Amino acid sequence: MIKLSFWIGVMALLLLLGPARAQSLTGIWQGVETDTGEPGSYWPAELRLQQGKGGSLFGVLYQEAGGRPGVSVAFEVRAARAGSGLRLEHVRKLSETGRSAFSYWCDGAITFTYDPAQEKLTGRATYRPVGECDSGTLTLYRVKLKSAAVVPANAETTIRVSGRNVLWYADAELKQPIATGNTFRTKLSKATTFYLTQGYYPTSQSAVVPITVQVTGVTPAAKPAAPKPARPTPAPARPDTARLDTARRSPAYVVAPTPVVLPTVLFRLGTPELLPEGLPALNQLATELQAHPALKLRVAGHTDKIGEPRKNQVLSEQRAEAVKAYLVRAGIAAGRISTVGYGDARPRYPSPDARNRRVEVSEVRESGN
Repeated sequence: MIKLSFWIGVMALLLLLGPARAQSLTGIWQGVETDTGEPGSYWPAELRLQQGKGGSLFGVLYQEAGGRPGVSVAFEVRAARAGSGLRLEHVRKLSETGRSAFSYWCDGAITFTYDPAQEKLTGRATYRPVGECDSGTLTLYRVKLKSAAVVPANAETTIRVSGRNVLWYADAELKQPIATGNTFRTKLSKATTFYLTQGYYPTSQSAVVPITVQVTGVTPAAKPAAPKPARPTPAPARPDTARLDTARRSPAYVVAPTPVVLPTVLFRLGTPELLPEGLPALNQLATELQAHPALKLRVAGHTDKIGEPRKNQVLSEQRAEAVKAYLVRAGIAAGRISTVGYGDARPRYPSPDARNRRVEVSEVRESGN
C-alpha cells in the first residue's frame, strides 16, 4: 500500500525570539517531510500562515508526493503555543488530487522548534494510527529580509535574506533572474522590490515572495530653468458648442475586458477590516474617481476556500462594502459605487493560494450620451 504520509501543517504563532517578545511566524514556509518509514520517499510542502483572532494562527498546508506533483493534498491547519515552540494540528481537508484506493494522507499533530537565525522550522509529526501512519520529520524555511530595510542611495550594499536555495528576480513574472543565494551585492538609486523563490523542494504551489528595500539620501533633481516668455498667440477659434456638450456627456471610461485586482488591498483574516497596507491603493483609486466624475465603479469581493461557503459569501460581500465605505469617506458619492460578493466560487489560482482572497474593481459603462 502506498502511504502518502502527510505532515499536518506548520501552524505558526508566537515563538520565543527573546525573553520578552515572541516572533511572528506568519508568512510562507517551504520545505519537505521525510523520515516516514518509507526509504527514499519525500513529500515537498508549502505552509501559508495567517493571524487569526485573539493572537491565534491558522492557514493552509499543501503537500505533494515527491516526484508525483499530480498527487497532492491541502489541509486547513491551526496552532497553539507549546513551551518554546508550537503544537500544530489538522483541521480539515480542503482538496486532494490523484486519490486512489491504495493511497491515503496521514494527519495528526506536530511539535515544532524555531531557529530565528535561519528562519527555519524543524519538527516531528505524530500521526493518528491509521494504516501505516506513524511519524515524520518536517524541515521548512521562510524567505525574510535579514539586512537593513533602508540603505543609502547609490552606495554598494549587500542585501541579505533567509531561505534555502534562494533565487532572485527583478520581476514578479520571474523572467529576469539577477542572483542566487542568500546575499546580493548591488547599488540602489530608488526603492526597489526583488522577487524571491526557494529552490528547496519546490511544489506547483511555490510562492514568489516580494522583498522591498527603501533608500535614503537621494539627491533631489536640479531645479529646471525658468521658461522664456512665450510669444503671443492668436486667440483660439470658438469651439463647436454642440460637439463640446456631447463630449461632456459621454463617459470617459468603459468597462475593462477583465476586472482589475487590487493586490495590496488586504483584510484581517476572517474579517472585513481593512489593513493599513491597502490604504495607499484605495487613496489612489479615490483620486482617480475624483478626477473622472462620470466614472462609476463596481467592487467585487472574493475569498479563498477556508471556512464554510455561506460564511465566505457573506464575508466577500462585507469586504466589498468596506472598500466602498472607505471610498465614500474619501469623498466619492455612494451612488457611483456598486458592490458584489462571490465568496469562494471564483478562485483565480489553484487552492490553496492566498491570492484568491482579493478585491477586484471594474468600470461601469455609462449608457447614452
